[in-house]
Amino acid sequence: MLFVTLGYIWSCAVYPYKACRSCRGFGHFRSSILGAIRLCRRCNGTGRTLRAGRRAYNATVRAHRAIRKAQNRDQRDGQ
Repeated sequence: MLFVTLGYIWSCAVYPYKACRSCRGFGHFRSSILGAIRLCRRCNGTGRTLRAGRRAYNATVRAHRAIRKAQNRDQRDGQ
């Protein structure tokens, strides 16, 4: 189980994006009306989405930075 977890962490660090599930990585699909080509709404036409692990890591880093910034601001203001 440890190797699987470490492997997923490694893949999130090296390959943060995965193919979009909706368009299968193409960024577009054919609509049912007249077969027109439409951009994928899920990935905005890029064909890629962030992995869940990378999204969690980014949220953790963002929260950590916000806390550190608030602490530095409090120390600077003398509280």
